[in-house]
Amino acid sequence: MALLNLLAAHLAYGHVPLLDGADFALEAGERVALVGRNGAGKSSLLKILAGLDGPDEGQLQVASGLRRVYVAQEPQFAPGLNVFDAVAEGVGQARALRARFEAHAEGEDLDALQTRLEALGGWTWEQRVEEALQRLHLDAAAAVDTLSGGTRKRVALAQALVATPDVLLLDEPTNHLDIDAIEWLQQLLVDWRGALVLVSHDRAFIDAVATRIVLLDRGLLSSYPGRFAQYQATRERELEAQALASARADKLLAQEEVWIRKGVEARRTRSAGRVARLQQLRAERAARREQLGQVRLALDAGLPPGRIVAELDEVSMQFGERLLIDRFSATVLRGDKIGVLGPNGCGKTTLLQIILGQRQPTRGQVRIGTRLQVAYFDQMRSALDLDATLADTISPGSEWIEIGGAGGGRKHVMSYLGDFLFPPARANAPVRTLSGGERNRLLLARLFALPANVLVLDEPTNDLDIETLELLEDLLQVYAGTVFLVSHDRRFLDNVVTSTMAWEGDESPGRWREYEGGYADWRLQRERARELALASAPTPASATAPAGTVASTAAPAAPGVPVRTKLSYKEQRELDTLPARIEALEAEQQSVAERLASAELYMKEPQRVPELQARHAAIEDELLQALERWEELASR
Repeated sequence: MALLNLLAAHLAYGHVPLLDGADFALEAGERVALVGRNGAGKSSLLKILAGLDGPDEGQLQVASGLRRVYVAQEPQFAPGLNVFDAVAEGVGQARALRARFEAHAEGEDLDALQTRLEALGGWTWEQRVEEALQRLHLDAAAAVDTLSGGTRKRVALAQALVATPDVLLLDEPTNHLDIDAIEWLQQLLVDWRGALVLVSHDRAFIDAVATRIVLLDRGLLSSYPGRFAQYQATRERELEAQALASARADKLLAQEEVWIRKGVEARRTRSAGRVARLQQLRAERAARREQLGQVRLALDAGLPPGRIVAELDEVSMQFGERLLIDRFSATVLRGDKIGVLGPNGCGKTTLLQIILGQRQPTRGQVRIGTRLQVAYFDQMRSALDLDATLADTISPGSEWIEIGGAGGGRKHVMSYLGDFLFPPARANAPVRTLSGGERNRLLLARLFALPANVLVLDEPTNDLDIETLELLEDLLQVYAGTVFLVSHDRRFLDNVVTSTMAWEGDESPGRWREYEGGYADWRLQRERARELALASAPTPASATAPAGTVASTAAPAAPGVPVRTKLSYKEQRELDTLPARIEALEAEQQSVAERLASAELYMKEPQRVPELQARHAAIEDELLQALERWEELASR
């Protein structure tokens, strides 16, 4: 029997049904990703599955004794709690049972209590809470009331994880988490023995976690077993078939409408069947719910800035005793697409403010380019007035808006809102009525109406549906201006950025480094650098050898096999030539990197970009091999 079984569910807000006879079943051990457009009703469906809301019609069947835990997009907590107590509410039953056991209350069946405690993991609930706090970077003593929205989300996530429910229901669990926390959560959910239903737009996360994709589209649920890539291919074929069937039905209806207007012939008795078919075609056309169109995005790159946007030379930033940035140097050129990676609170915003000349560093020099027009996308949506209407948010005091980019010019605000999938009926609705994804879409609409040659995007992917994400990727790839992208969406970073500024303060306080490529490239280069550092570090045996002795770093030679203690003539010649080869490879790598960083290459010779990228990766491999060989020979 299914753990959850939703039958013929109907749910409507206003005149548009969110659920229109939808069916859904969740089996034990399944990990289901619920996807669909913003405003399609995914969060509402999740609340119905959690038992917090009910459908207008239909039935939800729940297995006996099933434990469900739901984590909302905007979690709520009782006032006055600290973080430890808030997370510990997830193990409230285990805490209460252990308190009863330890109190030895008269009349209690201690054996039964102990059995229930062991089943709930009640003897180790403190360790589970502390581990969750550590993994999600939470301060146990902090007051929940004082935390930001993102940190409160992490508290709610920790509370759900320690509860070990049978069914876990997560609404956008990766929002506001840094990449380390996302990868930890990803692995935890992969190992999760219970059932899972999650709403997410993080494609890499869905691909790693989900075993089944369920699409909510026009009130109905469609199931797609397998990974996200399989779902996308299948869905594309379905949409093509639907479009073809609709076009054929519309053509037939148009032909029958022409026939019925002929009048006399249509009223003959022998044509009654044809009239009945026309009425059926009309009814089917009226009942058909068209798929929502695509967002139309366009960006105005504004006036071209100078070639150099910013140049940082040995920049450091310190607040009291805390060193956020330590001797960081970088050059940002026009057209660069730069990802900024690091955990929450590491100084990403401070670094961007220094690059854009909005904050002076403690030490070092910053040279700012000319004619910069900067536009910000704020993840906290602080630029939105919740009481203002959508139309006033986009164009205060005017019905018209001047926009740039492809297809730009003067547009009526209703038409412009329509480009971002807001119908005219909602143009005068207050912003507070929008879902999280719709607010992000509105913020993008406001941002793209401004001419800007530098875009600073702080978590633009939060709450956006997958189709809009892919359109935004395409737009940023061809955008002529400079982009600074702060994001924890790994696939989005890989598809957009050309270089990455990464925080590595875990190795040295305030350390930042710049890498070519996106998130996957950064991980690969970082791992190689760490392996090289470990290989060149002294072994434990040599580090602890007594004074006056030489510790052996190699395993004892097999009996009868002579140990080579001297290089051959050929090996000595190879060792002598390696430094020059390494230097030449490094110089070539620098030259290729400079070409890839040049906007001129992408405008004049775009066909050479793949070739140069492949050569840059090949040099990296050759350089690593040369360094390893040099180390091997030099150690002998």
